[in-house]
Amino acid sequence: MNERILIADDHYVVRAGTSLVLETAYPELKIDFAENYDQVKKKLGSSHYDLLILDIDMPGTQYKKMIPELKNIQNDLKILIFSGYDKDVAIQYIREGAEGYLNKQSSEEEIKNAVKTVIEKGYFYPAELIGLIIQNKRNNPVEKLSSREYEIFKLLADGNGNLEIANRLNIQMSTVSTYKKRIFQKLDVANIAELIKAYEMMH
Repeated sequence: MNERILIADDHYVVRAGTSLVLETAYPELKIDFAENYDQVKKKLGSSHYDLLILDIDMPGTQYKKMIPELKNIQNDLKILIFSGYDKDVAIQYIREGAEGYLNKQSSEEEIKNAVKTVIEKGYFYPAELIGLIIQNKRNNPVEKLSSREYEIFKLLADGNGNLEIANRLNIQMSTVSTYKKRIFQKLDVANIAELIKAYEMMH
């Protein structure tokens, strides 16, 4: 593998140790480092990376904005969350768009396998995390919405009325009303106020 990797962690020992494991296994890799979130953004803005190994407890990180923001800087970037937190926390980042999760307690073999897998296949989820991902989707009512319903759901939550949505999407008002009714049923909300609250809780 001759891919370029950015290891982002505020602990030198973690950066050096992870780098040593990967360089020993894959000598062709090009590895750079970042110590905080600002450095991550600067490096992504100036160089292309195939993979970002990201510590989610680094100075400046915040999960609700972090993954989409990094993907906006480099949209083909693969992100492997590297954390000491429980796997339940990892679900948040995977929902935001991260391609995988690896616990900092992982063995050398697990680290090598995770990096190789996410580069070659585009994702890496440990076996114990897959069940949680499936369960999380079942428990999230937004997963029940079609792509068009979700689009209208967001527009409604942003304060758009039926006419505005109809004009924006170039569809009939009656069609918007039908979608709105379905959305209310699927999300189990009774009015726009409850819909907005549901949207805010999910974001």
